[in-house]
Amino acid sequence: MRQVVRTLLYVSLAVAPFLEACRCPTVDSGHRGIVFKTLGGGTSREVLDEGMHVMPLWNSVIPYDTRVHEMKEQLSVLSSNGLPLRVEASVRFRPMVQELYELQTQIGPDYDSKLIAPIVRSEARKVFGRYQPEEIYSTRREEIEQQIYDEVTKALQGKHIVVEAVLVRDVELPDAIKTAISDKLAEEQRAQKMKFTLDRERQEAQRKQIEAEGILKYQNIVRQGLTPEYLQFKGIEATERLAASSNAKIVIVGSPKSGLPLIFQGDK
Repeated sequence: MRQVVRTLLYVSLAVAPFLEACRCPTVDSGHRGIVFKTLGGGTSREVLDEGMHVMPLWNSVIPYDTRVHEMKEQLSVLSSNGLPLRVEASVRFRPMVQELYELQTQIGPDYDSKLIAPIVRSEARKVFGRYQPEEIYSTRREEIEQQIYDEVTKALQGKHIVVEAVLVRDVELPDAIKTAISDKLAEEQRAQKMKFTLDRERQEAQRKQIEAEGILKYQNIVRQGLTPEYLQFKGIEATERLAASSNAKIVIVGSPKSGLPLIFQGDK
């Protein structure tokens, strides 16, 4: 233990003459640092990782938050028919760690307000101008988000920034237009329900028609098989079963045209 303490003391004494000319800046979690050398070339390509770093007193560190950021924008846009809309959109983005030197020297830490916000506003207005109010309000929002994302990504290509997503959070329409759109959507739902009902009734009618055709076909087949000879044969069979039964009966032979006996039930 004494040996460890003695070693630390020796190290401290050896470093002490230089500590007055040094500083120990710390790079926070989720951040990176760009070193600026006041006496030796300005902005350095050296990117500092998280933690404490020792450097000359005259050097400084420019911090960059490399985590995902979200920026919300309130936009005033026009639909394809010229109707003014208020849209709340947000964009998620982050700087490219491997290109922080270029981002610092070309744009700076406030790249979100200098670069991203104007591009999002411009590209969003272009995309919203392609659609009708009811499409923006309800039916094609995901498509609009994807188009804005594609356009913003294209415009920011080579600008050392990664765009993760563009979201349309809310669309505010004039009350009259909102009511008209709601009525139109409700009417479309009623029309779809009526179409479903008619299709169901049509299918039921077809089912009944097929059933009736089957019954008619069956009756025709049965009718063709009911010849006089077949009916007489079945009558003879019935007469034999009645004659063989133990019930009392009266048999009159040869009365009807078929020649079959008439059998009347009597008392036992």
